[in-house]
Amino acid sequence: MADPATPSPAAPAAAASPAAEPATPAPASPPAAPAAETTTETPAAETTTATPAAAAAAAPAPANTGILEADDVVEAEDDDSALGTPGDASETTSMASFIYRYREQHGRTYHAYKADGEYKSYWLPNDDRENERLDLQHTLFMLTQDNQLFTCPAVKDKPLRRVLDAGCGTGIWSIDFADDHPETSVVGVDLSPIQPTFVPPNVEFFVDDLEADWNFVNDFDFIYARFMTGSIKDWPRFFSQAFSHMYPGGHIEVCDILSPLHCDDGSLPDDCDAQKWNVLLLETSLKIGVGIDSARRYEQQMTEAGFENVVKVEYKWPMNSWPKDKKHKEMGIWSNMNMTAALQALTLMLFTKVLGWSVAEVEVLLAGVRKDFKNKEYHAYWPIWVVYGQKPE
Repeated sequence: MADPATPSPAAPAAAASPAAEPATPAPASPPAAPAAETTTETPAAETTTATPAAAAAAAPAPANTGILEADDVVEAEDDDSALGTPGDASETTSMASFIYRYREQHGRTYHAYKADGEYKSYWLPNDDRENERLDLQHTLFMLTQDNQLFTCPAVKDKPLRRVLDAGCGTGIWSIDFADDHPETSVVGVDLSPIQPTFVPPNVEFFVDDLEADWNFVNDFDFIYARFMTGSIKDWPRFFSQAFSHMYPGGHIEVCDILSPLHCDDGSLPDDCDAQKWNVLLLETSLKIGVGIDSARRYEQQMTEAGFENVVKVEYKWPMNSWPKDKKHKEMGIWSNMNMTAALQALTLMLFTKVLGWSVAEVEVLLAGVRKDFKNKEYHAYWPIWVVYGQKPE
């Protein structure tokens, strides 16, 4: 669940852009998943506004999706269908070698930096399996947003000097943004040094914790965070620090999944393994103070931090290819791959360390969840909410 990582500025992992810090190259991350082709132009989102001025400031929003219609023709499988420079040391501290000594649990590796009681900080793995999934998830986001890296009207008013990718994961969004905007300095921050070494010259990566004090020397025109739910304990402080480190007129955008699963037609039983797992995952995350329903509060928290023109855009990720609409069917194929690959990563640490389950008990539940994920009679989806706002001029 997270474009994972709970980070903040500390040690550059790639070279080189103006005002960077001493760098330690990070290991290369795996290539991105193959890009899907959009099969229709059917819009995929709903939009709501949190302030009267929002409509005027917002980028053109996708039309209302309403309730998705299920496909009458249920295919047996989805398998073949649509998948085809370092500078000043003043901003951050140097990276110590222990950051690369990842913790190991149940055959998965986890970040070492700021590891607080194993599960009390970011609980997803950082191994190759998870990094490949993160890149696949990026492809799903690009399909969802019609090949756009962000939704807010940043860039439309004026060129961007500096952009922060908060919780950059493998760095794929940072790199794509830097390629599209060579005039912009892009800074990616994450708890794990899993970003590639060879990147565009206007990108740099740092390892640190975004919940610590931000010590950036220069402010940002745009701050972007994706799938950070479950990674941040104090969201009001996150938005406050973002506001303080943003130039007037700058934008912030947060994109997140909302749990548990939703269903508009009642076809998803409350007692099926998929829903039981998602509800239990939510309850467990709330126990340790990082609820994976945090997206519900972003609009209010942004506004309270001082941002204006706050806008929410809603998308839907079908659980599998059950929708009749071609674009949502394709999104369902990618969504199913993404969530199936994420199941063990999302569950193992929390259920074994917080709930006291054995690994065997976890795997038995997940076997039933995987089966439910394939069931096209269950017309379920995950809400994906994009919330953005602007710092007053």
